[in-house]
Amino acid sequence: MHLFLLPLIVYFVISDTEVRRHAKRALLSHILPFILIFVVIILALAMFDSNIAFAVIISGFVLSGIVYFVFFIWNIVQGIKVFQKNEF
Repeated sequence: MHLFLLPLIVYFVISDTEVRRHAKRALLSHILPFILIFVVIILALAMFDSNIAFAVIISGFVLSGIVYFVFFIWNIVQGIKVFQKNEF
């Protein structure tokens, strides 16, 4: 839950358009893996009587973990680019 709060607070408090753009991108990068988990759970519930539901759940969580890790690395790279651009 705390992952969503900081980008939301920054987006609504800061008036600088560049910072707001980065906050919006950060929020989306945190939300997308959770949307993927939600879709996996819905698909697994739709196949509840099937033996493949367990495999769908496990593979979905592994896939969402990979997606989250990729977004995590991407956020770090983007943050470094912003700091290098502004040369604090």
